[in-house]
Amino acid sequence: MMNMLEEAIIYATVLHQGKVRKFKSIPYILHPIEVAQILSTMTDDEEIITAGILHDIVEDTDGTLTEIEKRFGKRVAYLVSSESENKYPDESREATWKRRKEEALLILKNSQDIGVKMLWLADKLANIRSLSGMYSEMGDEMWTKLHQDDPHMQCWYYRSIAESLELSLNKTGAFKEYIKHMNFIWPGTFDSDKARYKKYREVSIDGCKLLGRGAKGEVYRYDDELVIKVFNENNTYHDVEEEIALSRKTFVLGMPTAISFGIVSVGDRYGAMYELIESDTVSTCIGRDQGQVDVYAKIMSDLAHTIHDIEVTEEDGFSDGTESLRDYVRGGVEREDEALAEKCMKLIDALPAPGTLIHGDFHTGNVFMQNGEALLIDMDRVSRGNPIIEIAGLYYFYVVLGEDDPSVIEKFMGFSYQTAQRFYSVFIKNYFGTEDSGVLQEVTDKAAFISCLRMIRKLHKKVTMSEKEQKLSELYMARVRELVEKVKTLEI
Repeated sequence: MMNMLEEAIIYATVLHQGKVRKFKSIPYILHPIEVAQILSTMTDDEEIITAGILHDIVEDTDGTLTEIEKRFGKRVAYLVSSESENKYPDESREATWKRRKEEALLILKNSQDIGVKMLWLADKLANIRSLSGMYSEMGDEMWTKLHQDDPHMQCWYYRSIAESLELSLNKTGAFKEYIKHMNFIWPGTFDSDKARYKKYREVSIDGCKLLGRGAKGEVYRYDDELVIKVFNENNTYHDVEEEIALSRKTFVLGMPTAISFGIVSVGDRYGAMYELIESDTVSTCIGRDQGQVDVYAKIMSDLAHTIHDIEVTEEDGFSDGTESLRDYVRGGVEREDEALAEKCMKLIDALPAPGTLIHGDFHTGNVFMQNGEALLIDMDRVSRGNPIIEIAGLYYFYVVLGEDDPSVIEKFMGFSYQTAQRFYSVFIKNYFGTEDSGVLQEVTDKAAFISCLRMIRKLHKKVTMSEKEQKLSELYMARVRELVEKVKTLEI
């Protein structure tokens, strides 16, 4: 009786019969067999290796996932599905290339299945071996033979795969070979160290106190001297490196930041270690004694001034934070009312070119107090922008998020919604150095306008909004209609 692998080879041979590879015109079946062989260097799991043999059946033959599941089981069918791109039969493969790759990469980035990751690595290693061989013979003429003839786009695709696989598979020979081929075709794409064995320091957060949670991960107290930021699963090593590089860059410019001294692995996620001795987030400090909220609001306003006093230009390499406001409009208001969206865009476009530094995610959960000094973390959104973007972020975190459900603030910040509102009120009084209610209301109207745009965009991220979410969206749309007529400029 045949085993699963033997049956898969026969099945794939029949379905791929008559087909040849793009280069050299060799029988296509040799590719899935090569993929299976690469997989066998990483695992002895028969289902993963079988999936390697079958990985192109759905995409390139008349075979179906239903038939694969019937013959080889759900696990094999699931693995094959992770490698099967949408075909878009009514459009050319050239026209849909980037869309297909982006959709496929999203599946890879969001998968925690080691079988999926191994299958991707084996398939792409087999492909890049072929590319590397042809490149050595044809040079840049090779790109004209592909559906995507832009070598920069091809580099983006293969680099993105490596970044998604590195933490899980960087110790394998297959990964090392993959990096070598990338650096041959696109010299300098990766540090040469990545092509050698490297073991990340592995740490555990079991029993560690959670200090805060944000969009990209959580921050834990690791021990008395160290804090660790654990990034979400879809963040690559490159994402962590970029955030640390931004931290160092802004520190040199004068932003008081905590500098990470090392990247570690925390299970299947990356972590960044910070030396923050006997320090707590400002959120923790306020939560411990909410009567001290005015003190910390003053500290935060002074910190904001320190940031916003740093002048930068486009040449300094920071992105334009104003783009985030346009994204809010495109992803929310524009889907409901195009005329209103146009009015919103006019207000945003009227902002002068940004010339100051902004943190981009400025709140009490991202600021640590150490020996009386406030130090920032979470630097991935540092950019150039008008300070109103930062003020609007505070209004969003401390007022808007708790309007419908005050417990959201309590979970996110660690203190009551009433304390959060007090924090915002005291912050802007200190930041602008005034008690003038007219001035403060004008600023708050601008912050509320941006915050409503942000909330509408957040609600529209859902594939289908609930009845409650739809009503909330209508409420914030009504506020935007009111504020867009009231606010004459967003500049402060």
